Amino acid sequence: MAKKSRPKKGSLAFHPRVRASDHAGRVRSWPETDEVGLLGFPGYKAGMTHVHMIEDRPNAPERGREVVRAATVVDCPPVKMFGLRMYSSNRYGKLAQTEAWSSDVDRDLSRRIKRLPREADPEKRLSEMEGMLEKACDFSAVIHTVPRATGIKKTPDVMEVGLGGRTAADKFEHARGLLGKEIRIEDVFHAGEVVDVTAVTKGKGFQGPVKRFGIKIRSRKTDDARRNPGTLGPWHPHQVMWTVPLGGQTGYHQRTEFNKRLLRIGTSEDPVDPRGGFLRYGEISGDYAILSGSTPGPTKRLLNLRKASRPWRNLPDETPNLTEVSLASAQGR
Repeated sequence: MAKKSRPKKGSLAFHPRVRASDHAGRVRSWPETDEVGLLGFPGYKAGMTHVHMIEDRPNAPERGREVVRAATVVDCPPVKMFGLRMYSSNRYGKLAQTEAWSSDVDRDLSRRIKRLPREADPEKRLSEMEGMLEKACDFSAVIHTVPRATGIKKTPDVMEVGLGGRTAADKFEHARGLLGKEIRIEDVFHAGEVVDVTAVTKGKGFQGPVKRFGIKIRSRKTDDARRNPGTLGPWHPHQVMWTVPLGGQTGYHQRTEFNKRLLRIGTSEDPVDPRGGFLRYGEISGDYAILSGSTPGPTKRLLNLRKASRPWRNLPDETPNLTEVSLASAQGR
């Protein structure tokens, strides 16, 4: 008789709770859109503040009134697109077909990629791609950050960013003009839209089940440890199930938060630094973004902003009206 088997039912939620493989969160999927352009942009978390704004959500009880919102300030220096990757499809999914690399590569990138393409001929590779458009199903841009522009000491991060467009040819025509050039956040997003934020949370090391899973602390008359679970499971099966809350790694997990509204995209002409600079970060000298609410990760953590995969249905059309951005010092000066 054949063995009866089926996929596991239900969600594992946040399991396994292990350390992320990299400090930079990896975006695993990109939304499909007919608008031609990049679908994401990275930035560095500078800190939090609060803003005064006019509530413009259609169904909000405070609509038309001034409200206070917590906000996260993200330092968004320009990124450089130094590669273009073409994908073809088969019965197993998407397969990388060919690539085109820029001939002008920053020297800082050698700290991240040991074997950079030498004597790259982008025009020749792009011409080959153009002749293979019939096989192409998708294109993605290979970009790297420029942390030197922020003043913080970090190695450039390399990532793939999806491209939006109705057809693969539309994506290719747009991307070939960006190869080897710098891209700013205002070329990708605009104030008022919502984005998804992918990042790695703060690491807290090994923690017990009370802090890790939020189980109840047992009575003071308990003979055994008060901060342990009441039972490790039944006698049969004779093993500890994975569903039992136990101690282990807490934090430093990759998480994605959906629909964070972009309240403002600013430049150095409109400073947002508090007095004395952001705590444990310093001052922002270039482009920045203000996101509504909090975001995962500590200060200086890389945040990947992505076009919203499931945006609000009643998203306001107008740009948020910020009446004031708090510049109060977080250092008590």
